[in-house]
Amino acid sequence: MVEKFILTAFCKDRPGIVADITETIYENGCNLEDSTMTSMLDEFAIILLFSGNKDGLEAQLLKDCRRLERDKGITAFLRPVDAKEKKVPEKTYVKIINVEGLDQSGIVYKVSRFLADNNINIENLSSRRLTSPETGTAIYSMELRVQVPGEILSNKFEEGLSQVGEALNVDIIVN
Repeated sequence: MVEKFILTAFCKDRPGIVADITETIYENGCNLEDSTMTSMLDEFAIILLFSGNKDGLEAQLLKDCRRLERDKGITAFLRPVDAKEKKVPEKTYVKIINVEGLDQSGIVYKVSRFLADNNINIENLSSRRLTSPETGTAIYSMELRVQVPGEILSNKFEEGLSQVGEALNVDIIVN
């Protein structure tokens, strides 16, 4: 029986982290299905979805996570997940939201709260704090991929986000 797992891991950034973690997956006969990996300051963070089907797999993977921490300094957590594919509601449309403005507390919270209050699911979110080359001012940039229920009219959705943008004094563009 095929089992699926999500593994999250992080450690000080250095060459070889991806190889160390994926070696463990490979040695256990597992197949990597999806991943997100990024460097943040001097840290490297990883989220992996993978599957395998050997006896005692979860116990072995948990042992391997402890070994990664002991031998390689990689903190890793494992969670079994339901093997079924996520079903997207039929009457849903996908939108990309770009947010940019002066860095300040609350941008992610207020945008995500608006989305949650309107039953809009975030599929993916990435953000960066950048420095303006002209002024040296901190700029916050965020991109979200969201699933909007079909009963929400596009103009109502965009008007609501526009109000959030005005309150934060940031630009919000929906594509």
